[in-house]
Amino acid sequence: MKQRDIFTKTRKEAPSDEVSNSAKLLIRAGFINKEMAGVYDMLPLGLRVLKNIENIIRVEMNAVGGQEIQMTALQDPEPWKKSERWEDEHVDNWFKTNLKNGTELGLAFTHEEALTRLMTNHINSYKDLPVYAYQFQNKFRNELRAKSGIMRGREFLMKDLYSFSSDKDEHDEFYDKMKQAYMNIFEKVGIGERTYLTFASGGSFSKYSHEFQTICDSGEDKIFYSEEKDIAINDEVMNAEVMGDLAIERDSLKELKSVEVGNIFSLGAKYSEALDLIVDDKNGKRSPVFMGSYGIGVGRLMGVVAETFADEKGLVWPESIAPFRYHIVNLLSDSSTSDALYEDIKKTGADVLYDNRDLQAGAKLKESDLIGIPYQIIVGKSFTESAKVEFINRKTGDSENLTIKELMAKI
Repeated sequence: MKQRDIFTKTRKEAPSDEVSNSAKLLIRAGFINKEMAGVYDMLPLGLRVLKNIENIIRVEMNAVGGQEIQMTALQDPEPWKKSERWEDEHVDNWFKTNLKNGTELGLAFTHEEALTRLMTNHINSYKDLPVYAYQFQNKFRNELRAKSGIMRGREFLMKDLYSFSSDKDEHDEFYDKMKQAYMNIFEKVGIGERTYLTFASGGSFSKYSHEFQTICDSGEDKIFYSEEKDIAINDEVMNAEVMGDLAIERDSLKELKSVEVGNIFSLGAKYSEALDLIVDDKNGKRSPVFMGSYGIGVGRLMGVVAETFADEKGLVWPESIAPFRYHIVNLLSDSSTSDALYEDIKKTGADVLYDNRDLQAGAKLKESDLIGIPYQIIVGKSFTESAKVEFINRKTGDSENLTIKELMAKI
């Protein structure tokens, strides 16, 4: 893509009401646009990053047997009433609306009820199980606070997978696969070394659920980490019983600030019983399907990566999710060399952004740093003097001067 063709512009200042560094940088660099608190548009560069993260997640979900679907955001209250999650005294973050005929509807904040009801049309016997269905869909949550940019939104893209198993043993086997699948995802997007499987409250279905917490100085959560056992515990469930269960001494734990980037829950039979998802088991007995749910906020994950790797110059994207791999910055009045280089790199199949705008060199270089594409190719003074371009690793700052032939060999 040529930068002159992108309609978005960078900004020197972010909105004064933004608190998180990631939101400030993403807005300044033209990746997102703030509509209102907790509600953001994805602009061309931001959408490319979001889609790259989405594809990484999709590969891992398909690898464990997930089947992708797309459900509606508008929700019929009936299944939610059956599970007792419709009334505000039970769930206080619904967005609700009314049809013109007065019928009340909701905007989904999750999809356990809707998908369980759907599965009653397709699952009749243990022979139909297991089923693992997932989607990427905008969710709506009426959050009291929304001050962390895309890391805590009122409307946000979520990957939610739901497992339907014949019994607890079958469920537990898949649950463990999902732990690894999630760690694979976080490794691929660049935060694997900073992300810990964390024990959290299991609600009424199991003693514990699991979160995936990424260490982040601006995080809203607090975890306690055991380096010896590579176990983390959410502050909300930190007590003597948990430490006893995990055989951990309090003095061995390190307190860390973090952001939750994913969670997995055992749901048991709560929703299958409420929505009548009952099947014939192996012994011919009628039994409720055993369920689990597994969520990742895709936009939140993008925000956490932006927050984690940013430096004093701007964003620094890992190669796996960057909007482009290479950024050609032409600083010469004659653009013929840069034009030809752009076409040659495109032919390799590599993603490349070409700054072909008529701006001063300093402005172009500052914008390139702000946008944070992994590799910068500067066509400027060194090319005039020695027919070499400057090849810069945005993350490390390492730089080398290469001939066009050497550059293309590297690419």
